[in-house]
Amino acid sequence: MTQTDSIAYDVVVIGAGPVGENVADRTRAAGLTTAIVESELVGGECSYWACMPSKALLRPVIARADARRLPGVGGTGREPLDAPAVLARRDAFTSHWKDDGQVRWVEGIGADLYRGQGRLAGPRTVEVTAPDGTRRTLTARHAVALCTGSGAALPDLPGLAEVRPWTSREATSAKSAPGRLIVVGGGVVAVEMATAWQALGSRVTLLVRGDDGLLARMEPFAGELVAEALTEAGVDIRTGTSVESVVRESGTVVAVTDRGDRVEADEILFATGRVPRTGDLGLETVGLEPGSWLHVDDSLRVEGHDWLYAVGDVNHRALLTHQGKYQARIAGAAIAARASGEPDLESGPWGAHAATADHDAVPQVVFTDPEAASVGLTLAEAERAGHRVRAVDVDLATVAGASLYGDGYKGRARMVVDLEDEIVRGVTFVGPGVGELIHSATVAVAGRVPVDRLWHAVPSYPTISEVWLRLLEAYRDN
Repeated sequence: MTQTDSIAYDVVVIGAGPVGENVADRTRAAGLTTAIVESELVGGECSYWACMPSKALLRPVIARADARRLPGVGGTGREPLDAPAVLARRDAFTSHWKDDGQVRWVEGIGADLYRGQGRLAGPRTVEVTAPDGTRRTLTARHAVALCTGSGAALPDLPGLAEVRPWTSREATSAKSAPGRLIVVGGGVVAVEMATAWQALGSRVTLLVRGDDGLLARMEPFAGELVAEALTEAGVDIRTGTSVESVVRESGTVVAVTDRGDRVEADEILFATGRVPRTGDLGLETVGLEPGSWLHVDDSLRVEGHDWLYAVGDVNHRALLTHQGKYQARIAGAAIAARASGEPDLESGPWGAHAATADHDAVPQVVFTDPEAASVGLTLAEAERAGHRVRAVDVDLATVAGASLYGDGYKGRARMVVDLEDEIVRGVTFVGPGVGELIHSATVAVAGRVPVDRLWHAVPSYPTISEVWLRLLEAYRDN
């Protein structure tokens, strides 16, 4: 291997996904020289194996479901989608897994891109091993930002590697629909991919280990409504079921459950959690544990290291692309402020450079049919946190704007109100089209908007946003 001389930058970013790109964008805008290191495709998980391809797969499903509810559109809406057409559109959204456009963006902001595996080699030092084995050493005057994201967690089952299971990557990039698909898990990835592949022609069996049902981290009715729709679409949902063993026999996957059931399929997808991509980052050279989540303060600085930042999934605060990008903007601003000599307020929040929304105002949309969207605390979470709260619920089908979505609209909204501070602690919407509602709820929660002021935020008629008026009325009248 060839070793080159050290190259100095103000900031070195490891990981060129949306999070690393946003850190670099902010530090470059502040005039700091910045290097980005990427071992795979510039643009990261979101662009090629997560957000963009998964939503490209799901949008036709939702569009067809919306059309099915409208008289005059025609069709039963139960026949499989045109899989080749849907997959071709998915491929276009991923730029056919080529990152030329993202590379041009990096060059456009004036950052230097290094392809290869980046590892810490001591404080403020990053060693990059290029694909051809060449090694470069980069040093950082002010900061190193670790933005390497997370990967799929696989269970410890004997022989699992020989089965060649799908993870979220294979589920979003597959070239054809398997005839039969087992999905293991009950969270967001599991329900979204079950939705997509069932509509593309697969016969899907969903195996959920717990008894709490689907989407257990949201309000219970969210998982119930999504499960009802998946079952109606043909998905076989089995809760309280664990996979004990799995083998591939003559091309067929055979999963045996703790109930003794033998489930056969062409492919099996494990959507059973995430692990940090920190195992090969050289963390041991700076006193940290390889493979661990990294604990940070609200400016995303790793505890005990005044030069090291961990941004996005690796800090385990909120494993969502939009939250990672939010953290990246905060981290970039904090790095720039500290580089310019701005006083560091160790005794309290860092003002504009503090990622406070990761604590109590995290929004999420699950792109199933119906959609499920939430922000802030569920009723149970608010009660566990010691808040004195009350939840009010509204049937979304009673809202005029929702009725325009078609016959048989099913949906529900919940607002969790803090009875002492008279603010909204959390909101959950489930139903067709509710994904576009969640930002208004996020503003209410993050802004700690008093309930009596929300009465003066008048929703347009006839839109689903009128549910806000119905929620406020329910709170007032009960």
